Amino acid sequence: MRVTHHGPLPGELHDVVVIGAGVVGSAVARALARHPRLRTALVDASDDIGNGTSKANTAILHTGFDAVPGSLESRLVREGSRELARYAAATGIPVEPLGALLVAWDREQLDALPALAAKAARNGHHGTRIIGADELRRREPRLGPGALGALDVPGESIICPWTTTLAYATEAVRAGTGLHLNCRVTRVTDRGDHHELTTGRGTLRTRYLVNAAGLHADAIDRLLGHDDFTVTPRRGQLIVYDKLARDLVRHILLPVPTALGKGVLVTPTVYGNVLLGPTAEDLDDKRATGSTAEGLALLREQGRRIVPELVDEEVTTVYAGLRAATEHDDYRVRAHPGRRYVTVGGIRSTGLTASMAIARHVLGLLGDAGLDPGPARENEPPRMPNIGEAFPRPWQRADLIAADPAYGTLVCHCERVSLGEIRDTFRSTVPPRSLDALRRRTRARAGRCQGFFCGPAVSALLAESESESESGSGCGSATESDSTPTPADGASASVTEDAAP
Repeated sequence: MRVTHHGPLPGELHDVVVIGAGVVGSAVARALARHPRLRTALVDASDDIGNGTSKANTAILHTGFDAVPGSLESRLVREGSRELARYAAATGIPVEPLGALLVAWDREQLDALPALAAKAARNGHHGTRIIGADELRRREPRLGPGALGALDVPGESIICPWTTTLAYATEAVRAGTGLHLNCRVTRVTDRGDHHELTTGRGTLRTRYLVNAAGLHADAIDRLLGHDDFTVTPRRGQLIVYDKLARDLVRHILLPVPTALGKGVLVTPTVYGNVLLGPTAEDLDDKRATGSTAEGLALLREQGRRIVPELVDEEVTTVYAGLRAATEHDDYRVRAHPGRRYVTVGGIRSTGLTASMAIARHVLGLLGDAGLDPGPARENEPPRMPNIGEAFPRPWQRADLIAADPAYGTLVCHCERVSLGEIRDTFRSTVPPRSLDALRRRTRARAGRCQGFFCGPAVSALLAESESESESGSGCGSATESDSTPTPADGASASVTEDAAP
């Protein structure tokens, strides 16, 4: 296993390098890692996996009912949803199947529901049905006044996006993939039989290249002489309400979609909070992830109509993410066979759901471009720690605490994060190197006090881990035994990963 943040890069010739360690790039790396013949690497400019678009979304496992019928996105979302649901069950990624209600607030929206149901059927989702105002009110009693009906969409679920990305990366690294973080690609040179990637940490050489760089996929494309699309960052601001608001909402509440996206929704999270958002603002700056007073005011206005009581609840935090919108209405996934290069661009909010199917599709394109991956094997899926509310956390498990009292020693009281969980994530295959990375893995500092109480203790634990790692004692090593059991396995040793809004 190889995870590097600093120092020189390996000099050997790789078979495939994947640029971008978000949910899609990590899924591609995982798929490549099933072929032991291949020497692969996953690189990212950030200090952690999933640290771009993947970390700031609405965390919904979609059915694809409203995708453009016949599009690549429609097919991959439909297939990926089933694949990810199975993978989540095998790895312990938190998922809750709540179903969605597409709420109509006026006659025009109500009249649009039959066409949306027909589109869902063309996308292979035949379970939708239109319900009237009375049934809607019975199913969502806290809904605001004036709703005329809804499209019932069974099968829509909520999921932990951070654990998903981390599970993919963990499986890939355990199977031999090199993960190189803090490794921004600044130049790509075609040497005829291979590509040379110039990065801030040196040069990587590879026979085949996959561009899954998200917001920067167009920039990487241009480094190779292509100009097929332009990424316009579309900012989505969201408000996270306290767990005390959870009983206000029973389903994922969706609006009738517009040309800019799915619109403002209200949804529970697997962590017990309630999300309101996102906005949809096309920007020029790919770093503009700040929230604005105007955006939050718009969300509160929309939220007051959807679930009036929600906006009076306490806010845990606000955040904003950038989606990789392009001028096209479908994914931009294509091979350049003569260049031994595959572009994975224009992956919008459905990328989490479609990630495993996208990865499988990319492997097919690499084959079309000449890559012989060799025989495949089934790698042992990692067992991820549970950070959702629907299943017992370590602090609730007497067996873990009896074996190791650290699992009963709370560090973050808002989110009930134990010392054992924090310790174990430092020992995991892809350990955190920042407070934000630690929060995503454990939810420490993600609760209502936002680290006011636990911040110093969490910071001290991270500093201690970094010191031990630098001294070679191995607490933060990426080379520990793959056979170490985790609390999710019913033992007391090693939790491996993640969290969300």
